[in-house]
Parts: sequence; structure tokens; C-alpha cells
Amino acid sequence: MDDIAQQYVKLILDIGQHDPDFVDAYYGPKEWQENSKKMKYELTALKDRTDAISNRLKRIRVPRRDQSSTLRKTYLQKQLSAAYAKIEMLSGTKYSFDVEAKKLYDAEPPKNSEKYFSTIVKELEKSLPSGEGTIQERYLKYRNQFIIPKEKLDAVFTRAINECRARTKQFIALPENESFVVEYVTNKAWSGYNWYQGNAHSIIQVNTDLPIFIDRAVDLAAHEGYPGHHVYNVLLETELMRKKGWIEFSIYPLFSPQSLIAEGSANFGIDVVL
Repeated sequence: MDDIAQQYVKLILDIGQHDPDFVDAYYGPKEWQENSKKMKYELTALKDRTDAISNRLKRIRVPRRDQSSTLRKTYLQKQLSAAYAKIEMLSGTKYSFDVEAKKLYDAEPPKNSEKYFSTIVKELEKSLPSGEGTIQERYLKYRNQFIIPKEKLDAVFTRAINECRARTKQFIALPENESFVVEYVTNKAWSGYNWYQGNAHSIIQVNTDLPIFIDRAVDLAAHEGYPGHHVYNVLLETELMRKKGWIEFSIYPLFSPQSLIAEGSANFGIDVVL
């Protein structure tokens, strides 16, 4: 399966030449990345390669008792299926929201009635201080009391990160060399983002164009850092890529089932440290 995993990594790098957002992180062999940049394969060729790799993978027989290899094979199958769908989308295919969620993330979005959301809004209204205005206006008035002044952002984030790290270490053993730096940026579409660099190091960027509330500081510290994306990627690199030699975990295609796990675990991480 190792040879197939190598082909998978190179395929993801090559798809990334058609969409700069596709490869979220890569810390595999540098020459593979350099070779990919030199060659921009046609989408039809990439689709054929995806089919060929998938067919090779299907023919591999894994003993049922070998749970580790079974999970590895399933992971590669799901990731390759998502890669194929991404190539189709790059080729012009349009999907509905639900179909796209299934094809890219192997997920089925929940369906809730209007009554479900109305009930939540009513509960929120009961919790807000009384006053004039719509529920949206009352909510914003209450919420805006807790915006962190920009000059205090770094101090608040540093405190939140240190506490989240201390609480995370109660449950998870981290490599001694793990680390990340925080950068404050503007002109971004998101409030916070983790750019995993490999070697247990991340760059976490915080968008200061958006108002950041005090609870959001803790959310970002946990979600992007400890025990969220940073720890998740550190463990993938340390336990699967380096210890097991599973090279497929040296790359993270953003539009894939891996993102569902990454985001879900990062959100759950907030509950772990609170």
C-alpha cells in the first residue's frame, strides 16, 4: 500500500496546481512538490490517474484482523473518491450542496425544520436582557460589550493559548519540539486559520478586521491550537507519517473527508479544555 500512498500524495499535489486552496498543508519530500510545480497535468489525465490508483487500491486484500491496514485502505479510498469529485468540479461539474458535501466530505448535512430554528430563537430571546429593538439588535448590543480591544488582543490570546495548552497536556502527550506562532492579519475571509508547517510547528493567523469577542479568543486558542488543528496535525505527523511511515499523511487536501474529522475534532477540542 506504500506505493499507492506515494501515488496518492503526488496526485493531490498535481490537483493543487489547478486550485491553490486545495493543498492545505504538505511536509513530504520537497522534490515531489517541486516536480509538481514544473508539470501542470490536464484534468482529464488527473481523472484517469485517480481511477487507476483507486483500482489498484481495490485489488489489495487486507486481512480482517489487520485493523490498522483496513483503516488505512478505507481512508485512502475515501480521499481518492473526494479527489475524483474535486477534479470533476474543476472540470465544470456542478453539484447541489448536499451532493457536494457527500462527494467531497463523505458527510450528509442535517436537515432541520423552520420550527427547530424558531424554537432556538425564542430560547435566545428569553436569555437576553430586556430592552427595545429586534432580537438581532438586542443580541448585538449585549454581545458588543465583550469585544476585545485590538491593543489587548495579543495578551488575551497568549493567556488563552497557554491555558489551553496546559489543559491539553493533561490528556495528550505532545512532542517536546511542538510549537506555533500567532500572526495578526487583515483582509481575510475567515476569523482564524491554522497553517501547519510540519515538524510539529504551526502558524496560526488571527484576522483583526473582524471583532473578536472574549469567548472567541478561547474558541480560537482551542480550535486552531490546543487541542484542535495544531495538535491534530502534530499527532498525524508524529504517529502516522513518521512512526508508521504512512506518507499519505504528509499532505492535507482541504476539500476531502479529512477536513470533516479535522473540523469536528477541533470543535470538540473546545469542550475538552473548557
